[in-house]
Amino acid sequence: MEEGNHSVVTEFILSGLTDHPELQVPLFVLFLLIYVTTLICNGGMILLITIDPQLHTPMYFFLRTLSFCDLCCSTVIAPKMLQTFLAEKKSISYMACAVQMYCFLVCVDVECLLLAVMAYDRYVAICNPLLYTVTMSRQRCDLLVAGVCAVGLVDTLILTCCTFRLSFCSSNIIRHFYCELPSVLGLSCSDTHFSEIVMFASTCYTVVLTSVIILLSYVLIISTILRIRSAEGRHKAFSTCACHLTAVVIFQGTGIFMSFWPTSSYSMDTDKIASLFYTLGSPMLNPLIYSLRNREVKDALRKAMNKLRTNSSIFSSKCWLSDGEWKQGNSSP
Repeated sequence: MEEGNHSVVTEFILSGLTDHPELQVPLFVLFLLIYVTTLICNGGMILLITIDPQLHTPMYFFLRTLSFCDLCCSTVIAPKMLQTFLAEKKSISYMACAVQMYCFLVCVDVECLLLAVMAYDRYVAICNPLLYTVTMSRQRCDLLVAGVCAVGLVDTLILTCCTFRLSFCSSNIIRHFYCELPSVLGLSCSDTHFSEIVMFASTCYTVVLTSVIILLSYVLIISTILRIRSAEGRHKAFSTCACHLTAVVIFQGTGIFMSFWPTSSYSMDTDKIASLFYTLGSPMLNPLIYSLRNREVKDALRKAMNKLRTNSSIFSSKCWLSDGEWKQGNSSP
């Protein structure tokens, strides 16, 4: 197909994480392990929160949604990335690139907004504990998650449509390991001014606004905690926020770095490494942070493992008894 003096792009080529052939297989093994760990940890977190009645609270309801979002985020990026390590032709079709970008940006938007909702949940729990069950009712939690997902779907749809309405010609090499928005915009031979404005507005809305909400929530939380007289009470209040704060620093910090750091001050390799934190690193670390530093999650996991071990022992005993009775029946005249 020809358009003017340029050939129209029907597929893109992903340059991948590295150009060194000797690193392809080791990196494939490393990121396969990371992806499998992400699937197991987030899937286990979702299952654990679902089956344990003691974790049926607003905080863990949001955490289960966060785990599902992390699972989707990693699945959107990792399989294609793993393929590029071993494939000779690292191509992705035009439509597949658009779908990957859309799904990934939805996950990013939802996670940013969800972290802000979780900060609000912690604010209500610590600053207004007597009104917590009323304020964070099941219906309100459902509405918050539904609103977060709706905003993410609509905002990302607008952003993706503004990107892929452009014409792409000549070079089709995306210098990244996935269809990153700025990298794709850089390949367009159309005027990208409007798309860049939309991208900047979307970034300000999702990253800056949510960061402000989280910051204000924790200013109020910390001021409330400092007024608690007992050291044990202060420690307990701080511990309920530590996991969420760690997740926020990893995800939001990397997002702010990628969005607002001047492009001239860091190389494309640094850009790719930073991208790894919020595409694959954060989805793997979040469930580990919440499981290793949260007493209730550890207790629920321990209880589930004991129950599984008990059920396995009972099943083995029944099988042994049945086998013994069968043998005894065969040996009798």
